Amino acid sequence: MGFVPDYHHIVDAASNIPAKRVPTYEHLIDLRIMEDVLGVRFREAKNGSLEDKRFYFKNYCEFQRRAGYDAVSFEDCIGDVMPGMGSLYKHKEPEIRNRADFERYDWTAAEKEYKKRFYTDYEILREVMPEGMKAIGGPGNGIFECIQEIAGYENLCYIKYDDPELYADLFRAVGNTNYNVWKGFIENFSDVFCVMRFGDDLGYKCNTMISAEDIRRHVVPQYKRIVDMVHAAGKKFLYHSCGAIMSVMEDMIGTVGIDAKHSNEDQIAPYRFWVETYGDRIGNFGGIDTDIVCRGSEADVRKAVEDVFDVIDGHGGAAVGTGNSIPSYITTERYLIFNKAIREVRGEKNVCYV
Repeated sequence: MGFVPDYHHIVDAASNIPAKRVPTYEHLIDLRIMEDVLGVRFREAKNGSLEDKRFYFKNYCEFQRRAGYDAVSFEDCIGDVMPGMGSLYKHKEPEIRNRADFERYDWTAAEKEYKKRFYTDYEILREVMPEGMKAIGGPGNGIFECIQEIAGYENLCYIKYDDPELYADLFRAVGNTNYNVWKGFIENFSDVFCVMRFGDDLGYKCNTMISAEDIRRHVVPQYKRIVDMVHAAGKKFLYHSCGAIMSVMEDMIGTVGIDAKHSNEDQIAPYRFWVETYGDRIGNFGGIDTDIVCRGSEADVRKAVEDVFDVIDGHGGAAVGTGNSIPSYITTERYLIFNKAIREVRGEKNVCYV
């Protein structure tokens, strides 16, 4: 018998329980790779008619089933529906620069637009979910990324010193927006998801993007509101953040209450550090630096995978994959080498993708 998905494995990993079969996990996988593996072009269908959307999600889920994932990784991002968004990734001029901009901003619009634009996605995802699978994800973007979408990072730093009260109000207002989006999402779609998550990149190679003190004061309380709601719905919460965030990890575990953490890069700290430092309290997702998948030899990839399985042995729950994502600059061939290595090392025989 070939691979049979079972979402309980990913729930165990997020619960810091060693799963009977170590699950694979990716935060994001480039759609071109999915299309290449299936031999079907479907990415443009997501923004089409209802039938087009069903076609998109059937193929999106089918790829993840064939590739050996127990849960379908999926999110629709809050930042995409915030009025005036675009400063984080599109380098648009900030929508909010001062108090007057803040007072004019429509803080109710994102919640309404999120329901209008994305609820159909979740409804169709429910309809087409393969047997044995559920989704892992939810409303993407955390508080810090959403603030950057409308205020920009550099401008936010100026606001901190020019108007500390506005700086604090931005975190509270965006926190309220995200809370309301998450509240509606949980009320309507918690049955579709086995583990919930958001990504909020608080760090870079050497430190956090804003001070640890500011994270504790302004970000942690907003995270906690959402994570408490996730837990009240009976779900585990996976936290994704890139960068060197060790200065606030105790806050994330002890105050926010995250159940598992994803994202690691060897230049910041080897995966062994995350597992040995935090593995007695939270699940650890990821493990293999994306750079190895991108540029290492097949033998390098295989060794990296084997090393990760050695690291997680006896250290609680874990899901194995890249420490970040499968981006567009990784070839389909290299992705399959990597994916097959994980599946073989965990014990699968005769791995295939049909």
